[in-house]
Amino acid sequence: MSKKISNSREEIENILKNETMGFLGLCTNNSPYVIPLTYCYYNGRIIFHCAIRGTKLDYIRANPQVCFTVGRQSGKVMNHPNGGSCKADHDSAVCYGVARIIEEIDERCKALNTFNRYLQPDAKEILPKDVTNCLAVEISVTRMTGRQRRKGTKYTYWEYNFR
Repeated sequence: MSKKISNSREEIENILKNETMGFLGLCTNNSPYVIPLTYCYYNGRIIFHCAIRGTKLDYIRANPQVCFTVGRQSGKVMNHPNGGSCKADHDSAVCYGVARIIEEIDERCKALNTFNRYLQPDAKEILPKDVTNCLAVEISVTRMTGRQRRKGTKYTYWEYNFR
């Protein structure tokens, strides 16, 4: 079956902007690692915060090429009589890009304020003295794909390359 693919950044970004939990996929030395995390999507970048040390940072330092995915199921699984396929309304977005650990305090502070206000619009300003015990990571998205399924329709596919 051939896919009908639309080049729509907006549709994929709508999925990313309406969720706050995603899964970061990393790999180093042929060892994959996937971790759920809270994120914000802002201007073609995914931003998240993390501790100063940890497995995800070790993986990013070893290989900054990452994959990030978000998905949501918006309805119940539909009946599949006579062994037919299982179907449920859902949306998903998969982003590919390069992760960068933000070490510099002022830049980290700016990223963490963006992240915080994305999740809590009324959040107070984070000051440089407040960010010494956490890091921020920014994923520059280079390519993203999306998929949507609604009852009674075929899948809709989107793809967008930032290059």
